[in-house]
Amino acid sequence: MSQILKGMRVVEGSAFVAVPLAGLTLAQMGAEVIRFDRIGGGLDATRWPLAPNGSSLFWDGLNKGKKSIAVDMKTPEGKELISRIITAPGEEAGLFITNLRVNGWMDHPTLSKLREDLIMVTLMGDRKGRPQVDYTVNPALGVPDMTGPEGHDAPVAHALPAWDVAAGNMVVSALLAAERHRLRHGTGQDVELTLKDVAAATLGHLGVLGEAALTGKSRPKCGNALYGAYGQDFVCDDGKRVMIIGLTDRQWRGLVKMTGTEAAMQRLASASGRDLSDEGNRFRLRDEITGILKPWFAARPSAVVARACDAAGVTWSQVRSVPEALAEDPDLSDDNPVFTTMDHPGVGRYPVPGSPVSFSGYPRETPVQAPVLGAQTEEILADVAGLDGTEIARLFDAGIVRGPHSGGTRSAA
Repeated sequence: MSQILKGMRVVEGSAFVAVPLAGLTLAQMGAEVIRFDRIGGGLDATRWPLAPNGSSLFWDGLNKGKKSIAVDMKTPEGKELISRIITAPGEEAGLFITNLRVNGWMDHPTLSKLREDLIMVTLMGDRKGRPQVDYTVNPALGVPDMTGPEGHDAPVAHALPAWDVAAGNMVVSALLAAERHRLRHGTGQDVELTLKDVAAATLGHLGVLGEAALTGKSRPKCGNALYGAYGQDFVCDDGKRVMIIGLTDRQWRGLVKMTGTEAAMQRLASASGRDLSDEGNRFRLRDEITGILKPWFAARPSAVVARACDAAGVTWSQVRSVPEALAEDPDLSDDNPVFTTMDHPGVGRYPVPGSPVSFSGYPRETPVQAPVLGAQTEEILADVAGLDGTEIARLFDAGIVRGPHSGGTRSAA
């Protein structure tokens, strides 16, 4: 965490990846992020991956540093409480991010009646209001058709929710842009974006849509090759794999020099009539290039290859599983200031990331674990909703709200 956004209060009503990631990003830059959930836990309370004891590592990962209030939102009184928290006064409050908009209650026209300068950022599935996730957006836009081994005739889904990650960070950008506008002009904003539009726009920015429009063809599957340039994985003498990149001219020349294949590459260029200094030609001739390079890697253990790549300035990485990366890569350990190994009561000990962003004017701080569900219910009711002790006690007694130790609640982690 840093404190560059200290004083800012953001309310989050969310599920899945994108908006929780946006709230996490803001919290790790010092904003007070209040997450509200229904009593007993929201949609993500038990989402995979799970710890051995059954706790959700997904929840714990995406809600670090936030405050939690548990409310029965099926009741009119619970809805009124949420509205009151979202629209609470304060120059740096009145900021709301969600992907769970409810028209007639949790929407900008309704909430802005309580606070005229409210800023609300809503992420939707698509522009028609239908729900979408990465696993539906990607096939709709043709991404799985481009993914997988060369010659494979079926679509291949991707393990990383790329559009959720991109959309979450766009929610942060939109919120900060709208907040800057409010500071200058005093007006709120009703901001909308959709997961599918984020994906479609990104494919457009990267030239993928233009390529399809102008050629009428789908980008071919090319396995682990780097599309449009040269990049390929190789098996070393010890059975380990490395990924080698020859994208730029400098990377390519370093790779050829390191492997001593200058003459062979010159013969390939002459025989094909293609200049290998052109990255597109390197992609067109990737199979022939890989055939020339493969024996060099196959004759050497991965440790020798690693030292040679570093000495030659070649861009490379070892191909690992996640457990192997945790065991071998110091960038996933306390050696990297982004990570802190922490004990999680009842769960275990593992590395926890803070913000990848550092600010010169603020020291990097240790990440704060996710709260137990409802951990700050009483604090939020008093400090944000402005309720007195008697009213807070009545809400607890009536079961409208719950705290971390109320009967039947579960840990948010």
